[in-house]
Amino acid sequence: MPSAEIDLISPTPSPHESLTRLPFPPITRSHILHCSYHYWHPRYRTLTPKARLIPLSKPFIDYLRADGIVLPAEEHELHSSTDNDSGIFSASTSPTDSDSEEDEEPDPSLQWLDIHQKIKDTITELKGSVHPKLNWSAPKDATWIAATNSMECRTANDVYLLLKSSDFITHDLEQAYDGCEEEEEEEGDGIEDSRTEQIPYHLVLRQTIPALVTSLELRCFVRGRELLCVCQRDLNHYAFLPALVPKLRGSIADFFENNLRASFPDDNFVYDVYVPPPHDRTWLIDINPWAPRTDPLLFSWLEILQMTGSINEAVTISDGGLKNSEEGVGDEADRGEEIVGFTPEFRLVNRDDPEAYSFNTPQYSAHKLPKDVVDASGDGEAGLRDFMGQWRDILRKQEADDAHEENRDT
Repeated sequence: MPSAEIDLISPTPSPHESLTRLPFPPITRSHILHCSYHYWHPRYRTLTPKARLIPLSKPFIDYLRADGIVLPAEEHELHSSTDNDSGIFSASTSPTDSDSEEDEEPDPSLQWLDIHQKIKDTITELKGSVHPKLNWSAPKDATWIAATNSMECRTANDVYLLLKSSDFITHDLEQAYDGCEEEEEEEGDGIEDSRTEQIPYHLVLRQTIPALVTSLELRCFVRGRELLCVCQRDLNHYAFLPALVPKLRGSIADFFENNLRASFPDDNFVYDVYVPPPHDRTWLIDINPWAPRTDPLLFSWLEILQMTGSINEAVTISDGGLKNSEEGVGDEADRGEEIVGFTPEFRLVNRDDPEAYSFNTPQYSAHKLPKDVVDASGDGEAGLRDFMGQWRDILRKQEADDAHEENRDT
């Protein structure tokens, strides 16, 4: 849930008024907390894939916030200098000399052994494979550091490595309330922490969904308790998707009407679903704030905020995607293609879109590896170990210089 500052148009601009900012309603801390997994999951637990929530202590949060990556030492999790090719080392080993006491790092899990054990037990309970996230964000930007190049975690150290390497997780920890306005105290909302700096952080471990079909993950936008529009989350073109739109649209609309419209506490929100074959059941994956920080994907926020809603449009479903009724329906109809009416707007990646064939394009390009790490990886394990050793030497020298400066000042 990376933050973003957008300032484009005023809430109700006149034809002659300059465009200055997006017409978002005030974003409050209560709204942000309502979208936290720990808040909404108990209410919709039967609608989500299997997941377990672990409340996090201050020592564990401090560990996530601390610089550097030191992993707990575990007998069954090998992170030794002989088998580690990531440049990340466990608390019991050193990248240059495993016998050097000077280089040894204390085991960070000693301060939160109960959480460490809960994570290991939960991974076992969920069939040995989980996807982690915090209250709002999953560390999708850090999959480059995982051996599987994915969110799948099979050990506790896999979880820590992703969380510690993710800018998205840092956003949850440091900037969760960015852009929020002060709100008057309300009684009975059940989220007393909404007006304090203390957020009840939780680690969410979701069981890995076998054979997940990413093309069937969809993002849904709700304004004024009306399902306004839907789009793909996987930004690639899939030729089979247009034919599924009626089925997907019906499943998603029924799910929203029966489960979310009246029960979610806010009028505006964004939620993600997964509609696996045979597309007759919808799974709730996440709920996101109605705020600039939530990625609108195939839409723009300006476009969404200007939608009128409650309008049935005729759209053409072709092998190239969806086309609005105003855009040449007559020509398409003459070729025998099906015309259907729908609300909400359902947008797919068309075959001619620039994003249509981006299978090899890395997502989250702002969170790529540093060039020095990429260069070191070209020399294999030895290159990464040398790079790690040089980095530790730089840090030690900086600490020594800082200590020398302090002594000289005193």
